[in-house]
Amino acid sequence: MNLKKIRKAVIPAAGLGTRVLPATKAQPKEMLAIVDKPALQYLVEELVESGIEEILIVTGRNKVSIENHFDYSYELEKTLEENGKKDLLKVVHDISKMSNIYYVRQKKPLGLGHAIGCAEAFVGNEPFVVLLGDDVIYTDSAKGEIPVTKQLINKYEQLNGGTILGVQEVPEKNVNKYGIISPLKKIDESTVEVADFVEKPSLEEAPSKLAALGRYVLEPEIFSFLKNTKPGKGGEIQLTDAILDMKKSGNKLYAYDFKGLRYDTGDKFGMFVANIEFGLRHPELKDKAQEYLKNLYEKIK
Repeated sequence: MNLKKIRKAVIPAAGLGTRVLPATKAQPKEMLAIVDKPALQYLVEELVESGIEEILIVTGRNKVSIENHFDYSYELEKTLEENGKKDLLKVVHDISKMSNIYYVRQKKPLGLGHAIGCAEAFVGNEPFVVLLGDDVIYTDSAKGEIPVTKQLINKYEQLNGGTILGVQEVPEKNVNKYGIISPLKKIDESTVEVADFVEKPSLEEAPSKLAALGRYVLEPEIFSFLKNTKPGKGGEIQLTDAILDMKKSGNKLYAYDFKGLRYDTGDKFGMFVANIEFGLRHPELKDKAQEYLKNLYEKIK
């Protein structure tokens, strides 16, 4: 089989962000800032660093600021240029040149599976990656760490195709928050073939502690299964159901235990932690942040 190169990515970004209200009442959750960049920009940077050439962002109502962020801003750039702020001008200008980014609107909130289905015309007959907007994953390029999307692409090529779920082990108390995989057999130290995929099980029902955490490699056949997937919980079309139906038809389903620090930015505490830890890594802020946190600890201990 001649394996097609993965060139495209889909980012579903049509959700309402109810877990972080009221911040998301008028602002897309994907545009909430982690230090000095919106969460969505971290995902786009990960894709660019992984060699992805084209990105589709699936949006909804009140998401225009996403398109504006990745577009040129003539007035802002002109003002920065006139004021001699060349460093800031480069930062702003580089955002609009990051990648070929396209948009499609999910007209009704019918679930993740429906959002992925909106990408069919964009994807065509190619394998692609999906990144969920709530999951920002940090890898340190200075230490030679590979972006998570690239890790999954490499694994896809090694396995000669198949559906791949990016997973990590979560604490027992949190298994009811995620899709948990049931391993079938071990492929290598970081990869298992999947027997089943259980959405938000109780601790007693959970087949493992390996949770799917917002990174997927999907093959284009997924679209025919999504079309035949009936609405499940909450009247939504679940991507999980389509993936399992595809597996039953003979498509291989794998889970890859990726390397990286994952932040749930759709959660208030997750966003809080992300801001602290990214701030402690930020070249302009890390020294001040460390000093502040040390002084704060001395005050409250």
